[in-house]
Amino acid sequence: MATARRMLLGLAMWLGTLAQAQTFSLQVENDSLAYLVLRTDSTTDRWRLAFPVYQICTGDVDGDGQEDALVGVVKSTRFDKKTARRLFIFKNHKGHIRPLWMGSQLGGILHDFKIVNGRVFTLQATTDGQYVVLEHVWRKFGLGAQRFIVKGVPHEEALQVFEHL
Repeated sequence: MATARRMLLGLAMWLGTLAQAQTFSLQVENDSLAYLVLRTDSTTDRWRLAFPVYQICTGDVDGDGQEDALVGVVKSTRFDKKTARRLFIFKNHKGHIRPLWMGSQLGGILHDFKIVNGRVFTLQATTDGQYVVLEHVWRKFGLGAQRFIVKGVPHEEALQVFEHL
């Protein structure tokens, strides 16, 4: 009986940590310095972003039941020296901000992104001046392209599809 009580108490404590309130926000210091801020019921953590941030949104990217922060930044990377829009994803790990994925590129030229029901959608330009809207899903190490919503269309058409997702 005591073992069953301990198991139930442990389960209740574990479920309580999952239910903890959390909020990601952005604190902008200037046009090239911002902080991603995570507030939980008991902690506050900050992650320094030393480059321009053009967008932030939240949603459960990896399916663990907790909101993740999707942050659009403008910078070069180790693998792509060109300054461009990038998508970084951060998670709450025991009250601390941790990178989940810091993508150097998603395939095309990233213009915009959003998350809807755990799926990340991107609006991207192609090298021939056309546009695509792609649906991405979380794979074990990062985002993977799932399917094209539209492909090889003018900007206005792609933007209209993207805005109505």
